Amino acid sequence: MKKSFWGKALLGISALALGLVLTACGSNNSSDKSSNGGKVTITFWHGMTGPYGKALNGIIKDFNNSQDKYVVKGTAQGNYATLQQKIMAAAKSKKLPTIAQTTYTTVPDYVKNNFLAPLDPYMLKGSDKLSTASMDDIYPAFLSSSKYQGKYYSVPFSKSVRVLFYNKKLMDQLGVKMPTSWEEIAALGPQLKKKGIMAIGFDKSFDMEFEGLARQAGNALVEPDSLKVNVDSKETLTAAHFIWDMLQKGYAKTAGEDFYGDKAFQTGKTLFYVGSSAGVTNMNQTAPKSLDWHTAPLPTYNGQKATELAGNDLVMFNSGNDAQKKGAWAFMKFLLSKKETIKWAEGTGYVPLRKSAVEDPSFQDWLKKNPANAAAVNSLDFGFQSTAFVGFTEYRNDLLDAVDSMISKKTQPEKALADLKTKAEKIIKDNN
Repeated sequence: MKKSFWGKALLGISALALGLVLTACGSNNSSDKSSNGGKVTITFWHGMTGPYGKALNGIIKDFNNSQDKYVVKGTAQGNYATLQQKIMAAAKSKKLPTIAQTTYTTVPDYVKNNFLAPLDPYMLKGSDKLSTASMDDIYPAFLSSSKYQGKYYSVPFSKSVRVLFYNKKLMDQLGVKMPTSWEEIAALGPQLKKKGIMAIGFDKSFDMEFEGLARQAGNALVEPDSLKVNVDSKETLTAAHFIWDMLQKGYAKTAGEDFYGDKAFQTGKTLFYVGSSAGVTNMNQTAPKSLDWHTAPLPTYNGQKATELAGNDLVMFNSGNDAQKKGAWAFMKFLLSKKETIKWAEGTGYVPLRKSAVEDPSFQDWLKKNPANAAAVNSLDFGFQSTAFVGFTEYRNDLLDAVDSMISKKTQPEKALADLKTKAEKIIKDNN
C-alpha cells in the first residue's frame, strides 16, 4: 500500500527533521512594479486544478480588480505532492513565493526552520486587521489550528470534513433504514454480506476514520498540550478494532489501488462510503446518473459526534518584502471575507469559513439546490483537527504505515499501534 495523499505529499518535509536550517530570506518574487502597472506582485503557489483551480482563479481575479495596489499571480504547482516538493526545493534555493497553500501540520516544521512570517502584525494590528467580530465569526476549530506557539502563522483556506455517502435506492431495495451510529453500520454487515454487498467503504487508508473514532471514544491520538501519545490506549485500540474487525469479517473494504472509495460505492459494491466533503464536486461529475446518492454527517460512535477537518491553509513566507507581505495579508483577508468564502464554497464544495456565510440566505438557498453539500456544513460544530508538532510529517507517515500493516498484512492493532507509539514518542522527544 502506498502512502496516502498527504503522506506522499509531505515526504520531502521529513528532511526538516534532519536539521535543515534555512533563513528562507531569498525570493522568486518580482520587485519590479513596472510590469504590473506599478502594482506590487504577490506570488501564490497552490495545488488547485480542474474546477477547484477555476474557482480559485476567479477569486484571484476578483481581488486584483478590487484594488489598485497589488496583483496576485497564482500558479498551480501540480498536485499537493508536487506543491510541497517545490516549496522545499524553493526553500533550499531561497526562491520561495510570497504565499502558498499547505497543511497547518507543516507549520511547526516551517517555523522551526524560519520559513514563515507570523501573521499577528497584520491580522491583529493595524488598520487592516481582522475585527473582534470577524475573529468570532470564523469557526473556532479553523482558527485554533492556525495558531502555533502563541502566534498565527496561517489562515484557513480550502477546508473539508469527512462525511457519509449513501446509496438511497440500494438502501430501499435492501430494506435498510438510515443508520445514526457506527455500531448500527457494523450490525448491517452480516445481512449485507449475504447479498454480496459490503456495508461500508473507505479510501486507501482508514487513518482519518480511525482518528475520528478515537476522538469519539475520548482520545486524541496525540494530546494537544502535553503531546502525550495515546495511539495504543484502551480506548484507541477499541476504535481501531472497530474498523479492523469489519475489514477482517468482510463487512467493509478499503479502496486499494483505486485510492478513493467512491469507485466501489458508485458500482454498488458498498452501501456506504466515508470520504471528503470536497469529493462531492467530483461525485457530481463522475457518478452514474442512475445512482441515487446522498450525504449525511458521520454517525456517532460511543454516543459521541466527531469528524476530522482536513484541507489546507495559506502561509506567508519570509521571502517577501514589506510591501509584498502587506499585499499578501490583504489577499488572505479578502479570501476570509463572507462574500468570497461563500463563492469558494459554492464553486468547490469546500466548506465556508465563517458562521455568517453559512447562515447567509443566498448560501442557504444554494444548499437547497445542492443538498449533498449540506452534510459538511452541518458537521462543522463537531469538527476537530489533528495535533500539529515538529516532526508531524514523519509521525503521519508512521501512522499510515501502521494502518497499511493492519490492512495489507492483517497485523493486529495491538502490535501495529504499539510500534507506532514507540516511533511517535521518539519523534516528539527528538524534535519538541
